[in-house]
Amino acid sequence: MKDIEMIEELWTTINDRADHPSPDSYVSSVLTHRKGIDKSLEKFGEEATEFILAVKNGVDQRTIEEGADVLFHFMIALRAAGIEFEEILTELAARRK
Repeated sequence: MKDIEMIEELWTTINDRADHPSPDSYVSSVLTHRKGIDKSLEKFGEEATEFILAVKNGVDQRTIEEGADVLFHFMIALRAAGIEFEEILTELAARRK
């Protein structure tokens, strides 16, 4: 699977969990939490802090794991905010020189 295909599949899954909430789905539980968007932002912040600590401590495997968590929770927070992942990619493309 190509990298972009994996990201697209993850985004599709996040959208599916948002559109069809299930009590067994972690993504659904974050997106439907009583705190609203704050829950997804808390999770993103928590994972970002763990990523920073892993990098600072020089623990490569934890850095990789927490980096994956940051990306995952970033995508959930985007969905909670009503922003399409494609919009982020478009913005990044516009910044290329």
